Amino acid sequence: MEYNRARYIDQLRSRKQNGLIKIITGARRSGKSYILNELYYRDLIASGVQSGRIIRFAFDSDEDIDQLDYYFPDEPTRIRIKKDVYVVNAKKFRAFIADRTNDSDEYYILLDEVQLLDGFVGTLNGFLKHQNFDVYVTGSNSKFLSSDIATEFKGRGSVVHILPLVFSEYMQGTVKPVAEAWKEYIVMGGIPLVAHMESEAEKIDYLKQLCEDVYINDIIVRNEVKKKDEISDVFDVMASVIGSPVNISKITDTFRSVTKKKLTDDTVASFVGYFEEAFVLSRVKKYSIKGRRYIGAPFKVYFEDVGVRNARLNFRQIEETHLMENIIYNELRYRGFSVDFGEVSINERSDRIDVNGKPIYSQKSLEVDFVATLGNRKYYLQSALSMNDIQKSEQEKRSLLNIDDSFQKIVITKNGLNASSDDNGILTVDLFDFLLNEEYCK
Repeated sequence: MEYNRARYIDQLRSRKQNGLIKIITGARRSGKSYILNELYYRDLIASGVQSGRIIRFAFDSDEDIDQLDYYFPDEPTRIRIKKDVYVVNAKKFRAFIADRTNDSDEYYILLDEVQLLDGFVGTLNGFLKHQNFDVYVTGSNSKFLSSDIATEFKGRGSVVHILPLVFSEYMQGTVKPVAEAWKEYIVMGGIPLVAHMESEAEKIDYLKQLCEDVYINDIIVRNEVKKKDEISDVFDVMASVIGSPVNISKITDTFRSVTKKKLTDDTVASFVGYFEEAFVLSRVKKYSIKGRRYIGAPFKVYFEDVGVRNARLNFRQIEETHLMENIIYNELRYRGFSVDFGEVSINERSDRIDVNGKPIYSQKSLEVDFVATLGNRKYYLQSALSMNDIQKSEQEKRSLLNIDDSFQKIVITKNGLNASSDDNGILTVDLFDFLLNEEYCK
């Protein structure tokens, strides 16, 4: 079974021939290379583009790189930049492209893992001068996006971020009932290769290997991390706090209490940043809804793939509440929303009275799980695994009731019931209806 990843193909198709470099980012094994080199390639062919006008090149493929040996044979094809890290000679690569193109025909150039090309920004900027070149690139490191592309391209790049399979995509590859597929998904996640595997043992082994050999080791090599055991332990700590408000000092304290090792806040902050740069996890900022401003701390952490998170903890902490929240967060991002978690400040009457016999009020903060924004659209969402009684329902809706704007407020719960609105306009939606139907948040 092949996942059609239709949303991403639509995004690439809509950017065709727009005069910008199409930048496809995402974690390793999220499917971005397959989307570009197989699915989008086929889409181009189906649209009438001749195969000879499509050039595909992967900078992590020895077979592709070997083709460059012919050009400038006195120069190395691979350039060593530090221990175990090499980049591809850009001069040779440009000669390779020049040999396969001309100035009149239209070409589509699909480049995989382009951050492995030496000085790739200059090469891509050069391609922009060719009006008959339509260029698409992938990269696995957000530095490739933020510090290089955003700064150097100055508006000449268009970004498409690829996530592992969200639940609706996952359902394309199974004939199992939704509830049964959910039980698999919250444990094994949506890495496409894992989803295709038959054996649970094979999935577990692969996810563990992915965490260690690909994510951890790649981050260590890329950032020249000396404290290898410590960054591995911080990874474990971050996996254990998904969905909970935390700050760097709290992570540092948790690290010290769990491992009995000492790290500074600055070191922990750097480690968290490395995992963000590799698109392993996201740090979600806190937003004051009434104050309409961001609050520096705390923040929340969510993983790009819950299977990777679970594997990092050896599948010991499978808490459906937190995993459901992580999955909803990724679903909102998949739909194109920017996502924060919200705070609503209220004045709450206490049991105390002042000297004049009047009740004393104290300020209290209530949390909104997600503030999802896309253009002029905004949704406030609460994730609640169950709401079995009136008290629980009131608790989950309390923060939403204290937001005084007109944007839609939604509670997502796993109740198996049809969507319904209460007297205050708060919509309660079943989890599976929400994940499989964009009608409720689009």
